[in-house]
Amino acid sequence: MRPPAAPVVLDGSYGEGGPTLVRTALALSALTQQPVRIEGVRGAMPRPGLRAEDLAIARALAKSTSAEMVGAQPGSSVFSFLPTRLPRPLPERIEPPDDEDGPGSLTAPVVLTALLPVAARAGQMGSLSVVGETHGHNVLGYDAFAGTTVPALRRFGLYATTELIEAGFGRYGRGQIRVEIEPSALQGVAWDTRGKVLDFRAVVTCAEVGEDVGRRGVAHLQRLARSAGMPLEVEEARVRSRGPGASVTVWAEYERGFGSATALGARGVRIESVAQSAFEQFLQWFRSDATVDQHLADQLLVTAAIAETDVSFRVPVLTERLLTAVWVVKQFLPIYVTVRGAPGEPGSVSIRH
Repeated sequence: MRPPAAPVVLDGSYGEGGPTLVRTALALSALTQQPVRIEGVRGAMPRPGLRAEDLAIARALAKSTSAEMVGAQPGSSVFSFLPTRLPRPLPERIEPPDDEDGPGSLTAPVVLTALLPVAARAGQMGSLSVVGETHGHNVLGYDAFAGTTVPALRRFGLYATTELIEAGFGRYGRGQIRVEIEPSALQGVAWDTRGKVLDFRAVVTCAEVGEDVGRRGVAHLQRLARSAGMPLEVEEARVRSRGPGASVTVWAEYERGFGSATALGARGVRIESVAQSAFEQFLQWFRSDATVDQHLADQLLVTAAIAETDVSFRVPVLTERLLTAVWVVKQFLPIYVTVRGAPGEPGSVSIRH
């Protein structure tokens, strides 16, 4: 038996000092078999300490790698994860664990994005369902996950299919997403320029709202697209949900890149305003020369880091989240990650193995 490796020790308040650091570290620990200890968990957040979403990811990865966990309680400020074997298939169903002060919440697409690179290395076909928020405010929603994250990962050779079983709108939503993941050999991508556009799409997702809401959202997006000279294909999706909700997502696929933007509906806000917000956010990325949007960059980084060949892409803004994730990658892997550009400005990322 090989002697246990010394843990990678991370300052949980570094950079973004929040959930991106935690989930990136957990995924890389599982993939590299290096134990990790995080001190000052979520130290830069208004509510520091382990949250339900962190625990859901950690527990799933612990089952996959038969890991020992120390300090795995809601609110813990110090936490260790010690894997003892290479990844095996993940548990088939993940639900929100309790948080420090009551029922916990998690964003299902975020949890799935953290787990997919590990699931792809499990050596056999896997199926995974996550219960939680599927459409939210300022988080990765199902439509962007299915329309850009999963197809972008497929370009790396990570093959997954996804299905929305039930929508969950808002922080404590209890929707459900199911994915199936194939064992995957991962290759890099060179996304320095976008190339030709392959698809412009938008979806107005509605549940338990008036029949006219979706139609109005679709019509407004079509008007906006005509004004911008964009051949946007727009659809309405009526989904199953335990409560009312509406969300608008706009995205594009290129030969070498993806970008999307989402806006969540709210009580008293017209669907036209929601559609306008999503479209305007998308236009900011569309009019840049970036090959991935600023959120997708975070979502692809772990997969890019473990790919067998080099990776490059351009972002519209170097966010604190992305820079923090890059820092975590460097603590685990002997690869060259070069970030060009200033924080808060357009930039690029290249990875050499």
